[in-house]
Amino acid sequence: MTKLVDICSIIRSKNSGPYELTLDIIFKSKEDFEMVCEKKIINTEIICNLYKIKKEDIINIVEFNPANAIKITIKRPIPWGNLGERDVYGAQQHAPLLLIEF
Repeated sequence: MTKLVDICSIIRSKNSGPYELTLDIIFKSKEDFEMVCEKKIINTEIICNLYKIKKEDIINIVEFNPANAIKITIKRPIPWGNLGERDVYGAQQHAPLLLIEF
């Protein structure tokens, strides 16, 4: 088994506006990036399962070749700054991605 964290240089999340979060996965090598993309390891189903969201809550999953990166944008479960929202910057939301093994 390979852990995603072992082949990535950066796995992070960030605020993408009041209603969206962006998750970035940046790979150490072009080969690892291409392998993950070819096998569709990062897909709608895994994101829905990890984040306990519906398909409609995924805005996009983009494979960005120039940076060996995958960018995922999802709807925020609670809009930015609303009562009950605990991560205004969205900087703590990448943790589920750290669990991916393949």
